[in-house]
Amino acid sequence: MYRFSTPWGDLDLTRYPQEPREQLRAWDAADDYLLRHLDEKAPAAGGTTVVLGDRWGALVTALAGREPVQVSDSYLGQQATRDNLRRIGAQDRVRLLSTRESRGGKAPERIDLLLVRVPKSLALLEDQLHALAPAVHRDTVVVGTGMVTEIHTSTLALFERILGPTVTSLAVRKARLIFCTPDPDLSRGANPWPLRYALPDGIGPMSGRTVTNHAGVFCADRLDVGTRLLLGNLPRRQGPDRVIDLGCGNGVVGTAAALANPASDVLFTDESHQAVASAEATFRDNADPATAAEFLVADAAAGVPAGSADLVLNNPPFHSHRATSDSSARRMFATARAALRPGGELWVVGNRHLGYHVRLRRLFGNCEVVASDPKFVVLRAVRQAPRAR
Repeated sequence: MYRFSTPWGDLDLTRYPQEPREQLRAWDAADDYLLRHLDEKAPAAGGTTVVLGDRWGALVTALAGREPVQVSDSYLGQQATRDNLRRIGAQDRVRLLSTRESRGGKAPERIDLLLVRVPKSLALLEDQLHALAPAVHRDTVVVGTGMVTEIHTSTLALFERILGPTVTSLAVRKARLIFCTPDPDLSRGANPWPLRYALPDGIGPMSGRTVTNHAGVFCADRLDVGTRLLLGNLPRRQGPDRVIDLGCGNGVVGTAAALANPASDVLFTDESHQAVASAEATFRDNADPATAAEFLVADAAAGVPAGSADLVLNNPPFHSHRATSDSSARRMFATARAALRPGGELWVVGNRHLGYHVRLRRLFGNCEVVASDPKFVVLRAVRQAPRAR
């Protein structure tokens, strides 16, 4: 836990889940720059404040007195926000919406102050600005923030094309602010998301089929090389297997498993709301309607009943926003092991240099290479039965 000094007091903030080994803060200079600007320049509290892309809740926790609405794609970010708000007794003062809820009946009808923490994915920014634009009016104050490495000409162009004229500030501690003047008469065009494309041939059951990608999903416009290798080497199984597509992204791997074994039932899970929505669309468009499926936004496989799965398929990320981290992979492997029955299998694809085989051997007591190419490797680990005493 680290203390964040803001114009509204000092806050003890954490990420979720807390990772003592990594010591990563729940805010950065971009959050600090935005809050100090608001203290000096922003209108007095009143009207509706919306905070888009608040990573770990630092912004809405500091601004809880405004009773803001937070829009986030991240389950982990939402959980961190809840924890941080609870720590100051403000859990009932902030409304949390997912990116899927930021449109339709739950979306704010009018936004008077829009704060945007620029995400890593420009596609997600584009989609969310389109979703919120109808609630933005001529007098809405729009301020974005990000590190200088996150704000590009293309970032400013998105604000300008969807909301109105946009400029940026000078850099302070390697962070910048974005100032946008809304133009309600702007013709912003249609939202291009979700994106659909046909997969290539030669990748097993999903060859030539169409996948759906909502904005922000990993490799939304193409099939990544690691997933291609896994698709071409899926286990051949028959019968009523319980399969988990862990970190499902657009659901292509779990859908391929369902096509290969229609008697299975598949759980698609990811910490991204956009990813789970993509997986559901991909599955519904391609799988046999008789194949059972569930779709879960969660932290890895933490919500899966222990000993309930026969097969877990996983392509873990190795970044947490801009930070390189193996924390997601570690949680995925540990929760997958807990979810597997004795004899159940975890199949993982990853970059060779990440050395996942070392962790899998330590956790499962075994690991074998199923397939490899110069960059990626597919690994298989089996949950062992408990030793008799």
